[in-house]
Amino acid sequence: MPTLAFLGAGAMGEALTRGLLAAKVYAPHDIVLFDVDGPRVEKLAASLGVRASTSPLNATVDAEVILLAVKPQIVEAALQPLRESISPSQTLVSIAAGVSTSRLEACFAQNVPVVRVMPNTPALVGAAATAICAGKYAAAAHLARARTLFEAVGIAVEADEKLLDAVTGLSGSGPAYVFLFIEALADGGVRAGLPRDVALQLAAQTVMGSAQMVLETREHPGILKDRVASPGGTTIAGLHALEKGSFRGVVMDAVAAASERSKELG
Repeated sequence: MPTLAFLGAGAMGEALTRGLLAAKVYAPHDIVLFDVDGPRVEKLAASLGVRASTSPLNATVDAEVILLAVKPQIVEAALQPLRESISPSQTLVSIAAGVSTSRLEACFAQNVPVVRVMPNTPALVGAAATAICAGKYAAAAHLARARTLFEAVGIAVEADEKLLDAVTGLSGSGPAYVFLFIEALADGGVRAGLPRDVALQLAAQTVMGSAQMVLETREHPGILKDRVASPGGTTIAGLHALEKGSFRGVVMDAVAAASERSKELG
């Protein structure tokens, strides 16, 4: 298996590395990590059995795929040492939020194939939601290579690049919204008298099971919601409280705010 090089080993880089290893897409010795935080990358590499590199040049020299997992604000600085060395035979896969393929392509002296990807942190448990798009020099084979990586840790869909800021606001940032909802749901259970550990387990399982129903039945969530809400029952009383608090509007605003921030970063 050709080498996969990570430039950046933060939370998302670690989640993807762990997910790819768990799915056996890459053997540990076929993955090399580089990060400016040397002690962190050495510790992470040792725990996972992958290789660590002390420079981006060494990390990427033999890599078929280079996965860019750095903050959007430092993309140019991270790629500058590689401007002359990365070739069209390699593929850059970027998960930097808001950074366009054209901006990434401009970082290199040659016509490097670039695939822009927006995954999310459930990649760590093989349940990521990922959108991908191809840059100017990326062909179907490069796109397929990226899909293989991210389908190993969840689902991957193709999207026009102009939609990736919306993807960032929805599924990229979405796990944080869901974690907040699970926490609030569990807090509600505690308020009603449940022990915290029981409330949290019930809340997390409820969210997971409900999401699975949407995916497997392919029915509109509104229809599934109505089946739970009996006339004059407990669920409709709870739904009324959520509507009074503008629950849906606040969630929509959160997605819009994150999408706008993605555009600003780009």
